Amino acid sequence: MLSPISDKTFFLQVFGCQMNEHDSERIAGMLESLGAIQVPELEESEIVVFVTCCVREAADTRLMGQVASMKNIPLPQGSKLDKRIVCIGGCIGQRDGAKLMEKLPHVDVVFGTQNIDRLPRLIESVLVGKGHQAEVYEASEKFATDLPSKRVHTWAAWLPITSGCNNFCTYCIVPYVRGREKSRTIEDVAAEAQALVNDGVKEITLLGQNVNSYGRDLYGEPRFADVLRAVSATGVERIRFATSHPKDLTDEVIALFGELPNLMPALHLPVQSGSDRVLKAMNRRYTAEHYLDLVRKVREANPDVALSTDIIVGFPGETEEDFQATANLVREVGYGQVFTFIYSKREGTPAAKMENPTPRETIQRRFDELVDIVQEGAHEQNQCFAGRVLDVLVEGTSKRDEDVLAGRSPHNVTVHAPIPAGKTIDELEGTIVKVRIDESLTWYLSGEVVDAE
Repeated sequence: MLSPISDKTFFLQVFGCQMNEHDSERIAGMLESLGAIQVPELEESEIVVFVTCCVREAADTRLMGQVASMKNIPLPQGSKLDKRIVCIGGCIGQRDGAKLMEKLPHVDVVFGTQNIDRLPRLIESVLVGKGHQAEVYEASEKFATDLPSKRVHTWAAWLPITSGCNNFCTYCIVPYVRGREKSRTIEDVAAEAQALVNDGVKEITLLGQNVNSYGRDLYGEPRFADVLRAVSATGVERIRFATSHPKDLTDEVIALFGELPNLMPALHLPVQSGSDRVLKAMNRRYTAEHYLDLVRKVREANPDVALSTDIIVGFPGETEEDFQATANLVREVGYGQVFTFIYSKREGTPAAKMENPTPRETIQRRFDELVDIVQEGAHEQNQCFAGRVLDVLVEGTSKRDEDVLAGRSPHNVTVHAPIPAGKTIDELEGTIVKVRIDESLTWYLSGEVVDAE
């Protein structure tokens, strides 16, 4: 029997982390398997699905604004629907459930992080006249990887190895909206990785809220190193992973940066603060000294590893001394990239109840100071690539110049180079080319292609 979804156009708006990106690929796969047609512009859609993030307050505000604007956007010409079907999922859907429909009555479907497989059925119920649908599960036995998928790129794939989180950092809402940590078996992960390689995937990114604790629920101890070895054995050209919690990063995993040739020399290791007092208040369960020791070990295993991190400025009670400890740590580590955030209160987390007497202007001044330090450090770190020839996975063209290709180095740095004569971007996308780096800027490298597949 033909689904009511068949021939309907849909648009996906994705906010937040890589896990949401992966979920959106599964949503697209499910809807297309029922005959729906994905479109690149919201205005062309009859169904719009928001896959949301609630880590920061700005995400809520942005979502509310975009959803409210749906009322003013007409349906595409030829549509037989009375109104556009608006669906909200992801972390905000999980957190708020049916309450979202009280704030936004023209929303038709609300679903959570644990039941994206139910989205087609919920949309079908709306289309056949059963009214608004809200369904949120507290937990699920299924992984989204069991669902059909439509990958954004044929040559790159997300591969979740865990879902949920057990860390309960005091500022973070994720454990409450993604549930407790649950691992897939090594055999399942390896089988999916092999299937992706057989399908032509060149780069696999392993996903988890904390990949380093992978397997503790299944095997009684973390076995992330075994996952890396199993995926490496498939012969995939590039392996990356995110996110890596410092408290669970083992010497065994660190050693693999010097042993596995297809494990890329890039490590995202969120520090959040350089102050032990603040780290304790955040419930991060490591010290600045322990973190710096991990950095030392990583660079001993492979001096070429590029490091990136996350830092929160203005956590409740942060003093000037605390902030300077963070600034000093950033200078000492020498990051290639730092994602800086001003603390955002999330209701339902322990930190939301903490007093924060620091004036906003002081927090902003610290944030601006840190950004300057980060930019100076990133520019300095990138100088080590000048004159080197790097293998670059081509992702497309530069946003500013269609005659310039854009890709990623093994170190996860953006690289630009003119498209070689006689080649087109369609031929180069998804291939690995060798680029001689002639200029190292703060946020990207540029050079010339010296060899292309």
